Amino acid sequence: MKVEAARQRIMLEVAEVDADLAKLRHRRGTLAEDAEIAAINEKIGVARDEAVRADIAAEDLDREYKRLEGEVNGMRTREERDSALLNQTGMAPKALSELQHELAGLVRRRGVAEDELLDLMEQQEATTAEHTRARELVASLEAQVRTVEERRDVSAGELDGKIADLTARRTAVVADAPGELLAVYERQIAHGKPGAGLLRQRRCGGCRMELDRGTLATIAAAAEDDVVRCEECGALLIRTHESGL
Repeated sequence: MKVEAARQRIMLEVAEVDADLAKLRHRRGTLAEDAEIAAINEKIGVARDEAVRADIAAEDLDREYKRLEGEVNGMRTREERDSALLNQTGMAPKALSELQHELAGLVRRRGVAEDELLDLMEQQEATTAEHTRARELVASLEAQVRTVEERRDVSAGELDGKIADLTARRTAVVADAPGELLAVYERQIAHGKPGAGLLRQRRCGGCRMELDRGTLATIAAAAEDDVVRCEECGALLIRTHESGL
């Protein structure tokens, strides 16, 4: 294949633009802000789980408090009834003794239950505080996410602009590139191989492999418009004054 040397060199510009595009697209796909957002969202998930656990605990405590409060009210009612009976006259001594014993037991059990109610109230306060802390943490972290997202959008917008500019430049460069060389280049790229590279200091600019003397001699003997390819990677080897041939 023969292509004018000056037109062959256009492929170096295509390769340069593609290399820059690859770097920009990599940066666009690996924004530091995205990793930061993911880390914050993980913390948000943990805080939300803590809030849910606090909600469940609060419901359990409320249910237990109401149950115990009902028992206390029931014991208080029985105490009032027994006290009223004690105030009546004419009770047999045995009945009076049994009633006094029952009343003392009620008072004792109610005291224990009321202590348990106080303990439950303290637990409810602690659970409410934990829930509030978790929800406030979620709100704070969500605000952080919004801030980072704004920063991310700015970075992404800048990169998108550069990518668009380079893509337009590539379109213009490709329009001037030799069709036959461009076809070879695109096939190389499609297979994940270098498309074109400058021959410099005995090395292929595509795969960076050093060429042996025999290969260099063959290339040196080739006509200026001969299309030369790297035997190692298949890239178009573009010769310039830097090739040292």
